[in-house]
Amino acid sequence: MFPWNIFPFDKEMKDKMTKMKPEEINNYVQDIMGKIMPANMKGVMNPQEMFQGFPSSVSPHPQEPSRGILNSTAFETHDFVYVRIPIKREEWVKQLRIFHTSNQLIVEHFPHHDDKHTIILPAIVKKKGATATFKDNMLEVKIPKNVDMQFSQIDVTEIL
Repeated sequence: MFPWNIFPFDKEMKDKMTKMKPEEINNYVQDIMGKIMPANMKGVMNPQEMFQGFPSSVSPHPQEPSRGILNSTAFETHDFVYVRIPIKREEWVKQLRIFHTSNQLIVEHFPHHDDKHTIILPAIVKKKGATATFKDNMLEVKIPKNVDMQFSQIDVTEIL
């Protein structure tokens, strides 16, 4: 049960908050949080401790794709889904293979022959009509969107 009785919700609350200085508000919020949170949970609220152990998003070589990570951008317009992949060397374009399903783009043999990357597309796409172009060290895949307006209603049953 949430301890609602520790909050001073009264008619004078608005006047009290408008007259408080920012540091007083900060102290007030910290005091309230200290009363609500148990002592063993206070370390969870520290962002530096929360994100320890997560890998850094900065790669050591931004131009050279590392194993398992593909530096790609996927976005949609009204009619198409675009995926852009920066490619440093032109010979990599000749060896890679691109496939797609209705919601994924699969890139194989890039940058190494045994690599395989899967990119989740932001929208459902059609089976036919995809094109890929390479210009200025950027591979751009353009896939037409599939507009699926078939809705199925789901009945909700109430369990007593």
